[in-house]
Amino acid sequence: MAHKLHIKTYGCQMNVYDSARMADVLAPLGFVPVDEPDAADMVILNTCHIREKAAEKVYSELGRLNRLKAARRRDGDRLILAVAGCVAQAEGAEMVRRAPYVDMVFGPQTYHRLPEMVARAARAGAVVLDTDFPEDSKFDRLPAPAAAGPTAFLTVQEGCDRFCTFCVVPYTRGAEVSRPAADVLDEARRLVAQGVREITLLGQNVNSYHGAAADGTAWSLARLIEGLAALPGLERIRYTTSHPADVTDDLIAAHRHVPHLMPYLHLPVQSGSDRVLTAMNRRHGADDYRRLVERLRAARPDLALSSDFIVGFPGETDDDFADTLALVEDVGFAQAYSFKFSARPGTPAAAMDGQVPEPEKQQRLAVLQDRLQRQQAAFNQTCVGRVMPVLLDGRGRRSGQLVGRSPYMQAVHVEAPDDVLGTVAPLRIVAAHANSLAAEAAIEDTVPARACA
Repeated sequence: MAHKLHIKTYGCQMNVYDSARMADVLAPLGFVPVDEPDAADMVILNTCHIREKAAEKVYSELGRLNRLKAARRRDGDRLILAVAGCVAQAEGAEMVRRAPYVDMVFGPQTYHRLPEMVARAARAGAVVLDTDFPEDSKFDRLPAPAAAGPTAFLTVQEGCDRFCTFCVVPYTRGAEVSRPAADVLDEARRLVAQGVREITLLGQNVNSYHGAAADGTAWSLARLIEGLAALPGLERIRYTTSHPADVTDDLIAAHRHVPHLMPYLHLPVQSGSDRVLTAMNRRHGADDYRRLVERLRAARPDLALSSDFIVGFPGETDDDFADTLALVEDVGFAQAYSFKFSARPGTPAAAMDGQVPEPEKQQRLAVLQDRLQRQQAAFNQTCVGRVMPVLLDGRGRRSGQLVGRSPYMQAVHVEAPDDVLGTVAPLRIVAAHANSLAAEAAIEDTVPARACA
């Protein structure tokens, strides 16, 4: 008998990957994904604890879902309600207390146990809580992945040993763990066999990857990228998220000599102030970041960079913020994400002196975002008139429109027939918008592809 499953995913790409794997785990039990919770027999909220008031947003959503659950019960039906991910990991016991109507609460390391949890919830009629860090890796017990298009995420590393003072990841995802290289290659082969042409390697600190190899050595991320590039049918490789202090010489070299590795790198810096970076425990300075960018661009001159920034970190002064603006001007970003500091309970930064007033944080964020948006617009504008290979991975909003991604992660839309869906097509960029590019089909030989700059 088929059951209907709805998973709502919050946060990072790793949660997107985890949600897909939860669906894979539940498929043998007859669960089929649906787009809306109203049509589901089971709803999973796969949560993220990074942003401000993350937990309260989850409780608000749970309140709405509880009303749906009560309506189902009055009709003689049952709705299984589950909370997964980092909020579940961080607040499991508190969540059971505040939302006793939830059937299952489990962390990001335990979702391979979902069939057992579903059975326990059905038998016990009480909340099933599982927020362990089990010795057995979930990856050893997951079924083969099911591709959902020409692009796919593939988790290769989890957890973080860096302990940035603002971050909850070491507490919710645990210590750094890397998957064996052979396991990663096997999963990639299965995805490519299902039509995947681009794989994004995921990790909380992905460039600290050190996966065991069959010969007893440990592969670096660069060596893994080289192994993946040798797979027939795989055309594009990306990776995220990186820590500047863990970018190695061989990874920089991979950007030079592995053509499958896309010329786009998300490299969070968080601040341009050495004093703030020290308080964040980032273990690199602003000039270290500048020099690293120089080395990366020397290896791959057309490399486009994105980054993360936090404004209003405890103790940040006007001079510190000016240092961040100076770094932005020096580096130049094709895209970036910026946020006001928000205290995560249990992290060292939450208890630091010198908390910046909210109006000051908001004003600084507005200034920074204006600079970053202007840089993104300028980068997009340099692409107009150029031909670039675009992986078309979906249909657009209008009839006859397809959408895809450029090598630089820009969204590109074009009028094109469905038979090119899932392929890398040469497209001429005809217009640049704030967050996307417009294109037309190009004859590859007439205009040479050039890098945006």
